[in-house]
Amino acid sequence: MNTQPIILLADDHVLVAEGIQKLLEPEFQLLRIVPDGRALLKAVEECQPDVVIVDISLPLLNGLDASRQILKHNPAIKIIVLTMHSEQSFVTEALRIGVSGYVLKQSVGSELVQALEEVLNGNTFISPIVADQGVQSHADEDAEGASEGFAHTLSSRQREVLQLVAEGKSIKEVAAILNVSIKTVEFHKTRIMRQLGMRSAAQLTKYAISNGLIAIH
Repeated sequence: MNTQPIILLADDHVLVAEGIQKLLEPEFQLLRIVPDGRALLKAVEECQPDVVIVDISLPLLNGLDASRQILKHNPAIKIIVLTMHSEQSFVTEALRIGVSGYVLKQSVGSELVQALEEVLNGNTFISPIVADQGVQSHADEDAEGASEGFAHTLSSRQREVLQLVAEGKSIKEVAAILNVSIKTVEFHKTRIMRQLGMRSAAQLTKYAISNGLIAIH
C-alpha cells in the first residue's frame, strides 16, 4: 500500500515543474502538475491531495486567490507557496490566507523537501531569507490593517476580472471563464477602473503585474 503523501504542483513553467518533480521523487508522490489556478482548483477536487505546492503568478487565477478558495473548502490541505516574490506584502497575504509554507524559488533545492516535511508534521515553514526580514510578525496584523500590495482594495471577484483582462482576455472570454454575463464583467471592469483611478488596459496590466496577479514571461 502506497502511504506516500499526495502532492499537487501548480506552476506554468515546464522546466521548473520538471525540476521539482525530480527533486521530490522518490520520497514524495507528485500526482499531478497543473499550469494554471483554475486547473488547480479542479485537480484539488479530483485528487484530494495532502499538500499543494503553488506559484503565486499563475495564469487564469493567481496562486494566492486559488489558495484562498482551496482552504475555504478544504482547510485540512497544506499549501506551500513556491515563488520568486520575497516582498513582505506577498508573504503577509499568504500567511493571512493560512498557507503552511512559503519557499523562494531561488532556494528550492535546499528548502522544498524540508518545507514539505515540516508542513506534513503540522508546522509552518518560511524561507529563512524571508523570515530574516521579520515578515512573520505581519501575519498577526489585523486584516483591516493590511499591507500594500496584492490588490487589497479590490474584492476577490474584482481581482479575478482584473487578472483575466490584464492577461488579454476579451470581455466575452472573461464572462465564459467566470460563468457570468458579459454585463457583469463590464460592470466589474468599470468599477475596478474607477476605484483604481485608471483609464486604460495598459494601466490595469501594469497594476496587475505590480500586485502579483500576473507575471512577465
